[in-house]
Amino acid sequence: MKDEMTALRQKFDGHAPGLLGARHEYAVLCPLVERPDGTHLLFEVRSSGIRQGGEVCFPGGRREAGETVAECALRETEEELAIPRREVTLLGTPDFICNQRGFLLRPVLGAVSPEGMACLRPSEAEVAEVFTAPLSFFRDTAPEVYTYALSPQIPEDFPYASIGVTAPYPWAGGQVEVPIWHWQGHTVWGMTARLVWQLVQALPGAGGA
Repeated sequence: MKDEMTALRQKFDGHAPGLLGARHEYAVLCPLVERPDGTHLLFEVRSSGIRQGGEVCFPGGRREAGETVAECALRETEEELAIPRREVTLLGTPDFICNQRGFLLRPVLGAVSPEGMACLRPSEAEVAEVFTAPLSFFRDTAPEVYTYALSPQIPEDFPYASIGVTAPYPWAGGQVEVPIWHWQGHTVWGMTARLVWQLVQALPGAGGA
């Protein structure tokens, strides 16, 4: 009994809680840049040779062992865009997304200096192009919003009787909102758009701000 308690304490004493059952964790940088017309977000378009090619995203990737969320976001940004991490001023950590496929997407908000933008060299292997869009556009333009259902599919041989419940059981479902913006030939949607939506809600003049 004591050995079991010791093992549990060694495992969880000082443990940083995460998502139970999460297979992966990713971090992205939400890069802010100053333009003559105000603050913009910097986006990537994924290269056609990688997963989900052609989609708009923020720089980021899978978090490595022993790496903080910020370290991951800055490393991935440097690898994908050649922006040195020293040229990014971290501004905070917005809320993360828990994806139904079993991973966490953790955003980091950062301001890229003019010197950092001068270093911008997208990796051809990962990035087809980059572009910026003003925060004011997202604040002032309501996204198209679509919703899809998450419906549990229970096997026919599920042992209701042995666990003491009767069928049909009220299994919990859910839904996911998919916001979509169109900006000068680019479409910002999905998880990237959900992160943008969160950011613009904090801006002066935005709903809920």
